[in-house]
Amino acid sequence: MSATLIEMNDLCKAYGKGEAKVEVLKHINFQVEEGEFVAILGPSGSGKSTLMNIIGLIDTHDTGDYILGGENIFNKTESEYTTIRGRKIGFIFQKFNLIPKYSAMQNVALPLLVQGTTYKAAASHAKELLEAVGLGDRMNHRPNQLSGGQQQRVAIARALVANADILLADEPTGALDQKTGKEVLNIFKDLNKNGKTIILITHDLKIAKQASRIAYIIDGELGDKPNDEEDHS
Repeated sequence: MSATLIEMNDLCKAYGKGEAKVEVLKHINFQVEEGEFVAILGPSGSGKSTLMNIIGLIDTHDTGDYILGGENIFNKTESEYTTIRGRKIGFIFQKFNLIPKYSAMQNVALPLLVQGTTYKAAASHAKELLEAVGLGDRMNHRPNQLSGGQQQRVAIARALVANADILLADEPTGALDQKTGKEVLNIFKDLNKNGKTIILITHDLKIAKQASRIAYIIDGELGDKPNDEEDHS
Protein backbone atom coordinates (compact mmCIF):
# COMPACT_ATOMS: atom_id res chain seq x y z
CA MET A 1 0.00 0.00 0.00
CA SER A 2 1.48 3.35 -1.03
CA ALA A 3 1.97 6.19 1.44
CA THR A 4 0.44 9.65 1.10
CA LEU A 5 3.27 12.10 0.42
CA ILE A 6 1.17 15.27 0.08
CA GLU A 7 -2.12 16.06 1.75
CA MET A 8 -3.76 19.49 1.56
CA ASN A 9 -7.01 20.12 3.39
CA ASP A 10 -9.06 23.32 2.93
CA LEU A 11 -5.88 25.24 2.06
CA CYS A 12 -6.22 28.95 1.26
CA LYS A 13 -3.84 31.68 0.16
CA ALA A 14 -4.45 35.39 -0.44
CA TYR A 15 -2.31 38.41 -1.22
CA GLY A 16 -2.97 41.98 -0.11
CA LYS A 17 -5.33 43.33 2.54
CA GLY A 18 -8.71 45.00 2.72
CA GLU A 19 -10.15 46.02 -0.62
CA ALA A 20 -6.88 45.05 -2.32
CA LYS A 21 -7.06 41.47 -1.02
CA VAL A 22 -7.00 38.83 -3.75
CA GLU A 23 -7.79 35.18 -2.99
CA VAL A 24 -5.34 33.17 -5.06
CA LEU A 25 -6.06 29.67 -3.72
CA LYS A 26 -9.56 28.79 -2.48
CA HIS A 27 -10.11 25.80 -0.18
CA ILE A 28 -7.69 23.45 -1.93
CA ASN A 29 -8.04 19.74 -1.18
CA PHE A 30 -5.29 17.72 -2.84
CA GLN A 31 -3.48 14.45 -2.27
CA VAL A 32 -0.49 12.83 -3.94
CA GLU A 33 0.40 9.22 -3.22
CA GLU A 34 3.89 7.79 -3.31
CA GLY A 35 4.80 6.77 -6.87
CA GLU A 36 2.19 8.93 -8.62
CA PHE A 37 2.77 11.10 -11.70
CA VAL A 38 0.38 14.05 -11.34
CA ALA A 39 0.00 17.10 -13.58
CA ILE A 40 -1.41 20.37 -12.26
CA LEU A 41 -2.98 22.05 -15.28
CA GLY A 42 -4.15 25.64 -15.47
CA PRO A 43 -3.96 28.83 -17.51
CA SER A 44 -1.94 31.90 -16.60
CA GLY A 45 -3.38 33.53 -13.48
CA SER A 46 -5.17 30.37 -12.33
CA GLY A 47 -3.12 30.00 -9.15
CA LYS A 48 -1.00 27.07 -10.32
CA SER A 49 2.31 28.88 -9.72
CA THR A 50 1.25 29.81 -6.18
CA LEU A 51 0.19 26.22 -5.53
CA MET A 52 3.52 24.99 -6.88
CA ASN A 53 5.41 27.41 -4.62
CA ILE A 54 3.50 26.21 -1.59
CA ILE A 55 4.09 22.55 -2.48
CA GLY A 56 7.80 23.36 -2.86
CA LEU A 57 7.95 25.36 0.41
CA ILE A 58 8.94 28.51 -1.47
CA ASP A 59 5.76 30.22 -0.24
CA THR A 60 3.43 29.55 2.70
CA HIS A 61 -0.34 29.18 2.93
CA ASP A 62 -2.65 31.27 5.12
CA THR A 63 -5.15 28.73 6.43
CA GLY A 64 -5.81 25.01 6.16
CA ASP A 65 -3.39 22.12 6.41
CA TYR A 66 -0.44 21.07 4.29
CA ILE A 67 0.98 17.72 5.38
CA LEU A 68 4.19 16.73 3.60
CA GLY A 69 5.50 13.23 4.23
CA GLY A 70 3.42 13.01 7.39
CA GLU A 71 4.61 16.36 8.76
CA ASN A 72 2.32 19.38 9.08
CA ILE A 73 4.04 22.24 7.26
CA PHE A 74 3.01 25.44 9.00
CA ASN A 75 4.74 28.17 10.99
CA LYS A 76 8.20 26.73 10.40
CA THR A 77 11.32 28.88 10.35
CA GLU A 78 12.97 29.61 7.00
CA SER A 79 15.85 27.37 8.07
CA GLU A 80 13.44 24.52 8.75
CA TYR A 81 11.74 25.02 5.39
CA THR A 82 15.15 24.94 3.66
CA THR A 83 16.07 21.68 5.39
CA ILE A 84 12.73 20.00 4.59
CA ARG A 85 12.84 21.26 0.99
CA GLY A 86 16.35 19.90 0.47
CA ARG A 87 15.38 16.51 1.86
CA LYS A 88 11.97 16.01 0.27
CA ILE A 89 11.72 17.97 -3.01
CA GLY A 90 13.81 18.10 -6.17
CA PHE A 91 13.05 21.06 -8.46
CA ILE A 92 13.11 21.20 -12.26
CA PHE A 93 12.50 24.63 -13.81
CA GLN A 94 11.53 25.84 -17.27
CA LYS A 95 14.74 27.88 -17.62
CA PHE A 96 16.98 25.18 -16.11
CA ASN A 97 18.52 27.49 -13.41
CA LEU A 98 22.02 26.09 -13.85
CA ILE A 99 25.04 28.01 -12.57
CA PRO A 100 26.90 29.24 -15.69
CA LYS A 101 30.44 29.00 -14.32
CA TYR A 102 30.02 25.41 -13.12
CA SER A 103 30.34 22.26 -15.22
CA ALA A 104 27.42 19.86 -15.59
CA MET A 105 28.95 17.61 -12.95
CA GLN A 106 29.44 20.49 -10.51
CA ASN A 107 25.86 21.71 -11.03
CA VAL A 108 24.51 18.26 -10.24
CA ALA A 109 26.79 17.74 -7.24
CA LEU A 110 25.99 21.11 -5.66
CA PRO A 111 22.90 20.08 -3.61
CA LEU A 112 24.93 17.32 -1.96
CA LEU A 113 27.82 19.66 -1.23
CA VAL A 114 25.42 22.11 0.42
CA GLN A 115 24.23 19.26 2.66
CA GLY A 116 27.80 18.50 3.71
CA THR A 117 28.61 15.52 1.49
CA THR A 118 32.29 15.20 0.60
CA TYR A 119 33.30 16.43 -2.85
CA LYS A 120 34.49 12.96 -3.86
CA ALA A 121 31.19 11.29 -2.95
CA ALA A 122 29.07 14.09 -4.45
CA ALA A 123 31.03 14.07 -7.70
CA SER A 124 30.78 10.28 -7.97
CA HIS A 125 27.00 10.32 -7.55
CA ALA A 126 26.65 13.26 -9.95
CA LYS A 127 28.59 11.36 -12.62
CA GLU A 128 26.34 8.31 -12.19
CA LEU A 129 23.21 10.39 -12.69
CA LEU A 130 24.59 12.25 -15.70
CA GLU A 131 25.39 8.92 -17.30
CA ALA A 132 21.84 7.77 -16.50
CA VAL A 133 20.34 10.75 -18.39
CA GLY A 134 22.64 10.24 -21.36
CA LEU A 135 25.24 12.92 -20.63
CA GLY A 136 28.22 10.79 -19.71
CA ASP A 137 30.28 12.57 -22.38
CA ARG A 138 29.21 16.08 -21.31
CA MET A 139 30.11 16.10 -17.63
CA ASN A 140 32.78 18.78 -17.91
CA HIS A 141 30.78 21.05 -20.21
CA ARG A 142 29.36 24.31 -18.88
CA PRO A 143 25.71 25.21 -19.52
CA ASN A 144 26.54 27.51 -22.47
CA GLN A 145 28.23 24.54 -24.14
CA LEU A 146 25.05 22.44 -23.93
CA SER A 147 21.80 22.45 -25.89
CA GLY A 148 18.52 23.28 -24.16
CA GLY A 149 17.60 19.62 -23.93
CA GLN A 150 21.00 18.75 -22.48
CA GLN A 151 20.69 21.53 -19.91
CA GLN A 152 17.29 20.18 -18.84
CA ARG A 153 18.80 16.72 -18.47
CA VAL A 154 21.44 18.22 -16.18
CA ALA A 155 18.63 19.88 -14.21
CA ILE A 156 16.83 16.54 -13.89
CA ALA A 157 20.01 14.87 -12.65
CA ARG A 158 20.47 17.70 -10.14
CA ALA A 159 16.90 17.23 -8.90
CA LEU A 160 17.56 13.51 -8.39
CA VAL A 161 20.94 13.75 -6.70
CA ALA A 162 19.71 14.14 -3.11
CA ASN A 163 17.13 11.34 -3.57
CA ALA A 164 14.22 13.63 -2.71
CA ASP A 165 10.79 12.08 -2.26
CA ILE A 166 9.15 14.27 -4.92
CA LEU A 167 10.21 15.78 -8.25
CA LEU A 168 8.44 19.11 -8.79
CA ALA A 169 8.69 20.18 -12.43
CA ASP A 170 7.59 23.69 -13.47
CA GLU A 171 6.82 23.86 -17.23
CA PRO A 172 9.89 21.65 -17.83
CA THR A 173 9.42 21.54 -21.62
CA GLY A 174 8.47 25.20 -22.04
CA ALA A 175 11.87 26.28 -23.33
CA LEU A 176 12.38 23.23 -25.56
CA ASP A 177 11.37 22.28 -29.08
CA GLN A 178 8.70 19.60 -29.46
CA LYS A 179 11.10 16.69 -30.12
CA THR A 180 13.38 17.54 -27.20
CA GLY A 181 10.39 18.16 -24.95
CA LYS A 182 9.10 14.68 -25.75
CA GLU A 183 12.49 13.20 -24.83
CA VAL A 184 12.41 14.99 -21.46
CA LEU A 185 8.86 13.74 -20.79
CA ASN A 186 10.01 10.21 -21.57
CA ILE A 187 12.69 10.58 -18.89
CA PHE A 188 9.96 11.55 -16.42
CA LYS A 189 7.90 8.52 -17.42
CA ASP A 190 10.89 6.21 -16.93
CA LEU A 191 11.61 7.75 -13.51
CA ASN A 192 7.98 7.29 -12.54
CA LYS A 193 8.01 3.65 -13.68
CA ASN A 194 10.95 3.19 -11.32
CA GLY A 195 8.92 4.57 -8.42
CA LYS A 196 9.69 8.30 -8.37
CA THR A 197 6.80 10.61 -7.47
CA ILE A 198 6.43 13.46 -9.97
CA ILE A 199 4.31 16.61 -9.92
CA LEU A 200 4.27 18.45 -13.24
CA ILE A 201 3.02 22.06 -13.50
CA THR A 202 1.82 23.09 -16.96
CA HIS A 203 -0.65 25.17 -18.97
CA ASP A 204 -0.56 22.69 -21.87
CA LEU A 205 -3.16 19.90 -21.93
CA LYS A 206 -1.06 17.71 -24.25
CA ILE A 207 1.83 17.88 -21.78
CA ALA A 208 -0.49 17.25 -18.82
CA LYS A 209 -1.88 14.13 -20.50
CA GLN A 210 1.55 12.50 -20.22
CA ALA A 211 0.87 12.18 -16.48
CA SER A 212 -1.34 9.47 -15.00
CA ARG A 213 -3.62 12.01 -13.29
CA ILE A 214 -4.52 15.64 -13.94
CA ALA A 215 -5.56 18.20 -11.34
CA TYR A 216 -7.25 21.18 -13.00
CA ILE A 217 -6.88 24.60 -11.38
CA ILE A 218 -9.03 27.55 -12.50
CA ASP A 219 -9.49 30.81 -10.57
CA GLY A 220 -7.81 29.33 -7.53
CA GLU A 221 -10.08 26.28 -7.32
CA LEU A 222 -8.78 22.76 -7.87
CA GLY A 223 -10.64 19.88 -9.51
CA ASP A 224 -9.17 16.41 -9.77
CA LYS A 225 -9.83 13.39 -11.97
CA PRO A 226 -7.87 10.49 -13.50
CA ASN A 227 -6.21 11.08 -16.86
CA ASP A 228 -8.08 8.39 -18.76
CA GLU A 229 -9.53 10.43 -21.58
CA GLU A 230 -8.35 10.30 -25.17
CA ASP A 231 -6.75 13.44 -26.51
CA HIS A 232 -8.99 14.77 -29.31
CA SER A 233 -7.11 18.06 -29.65
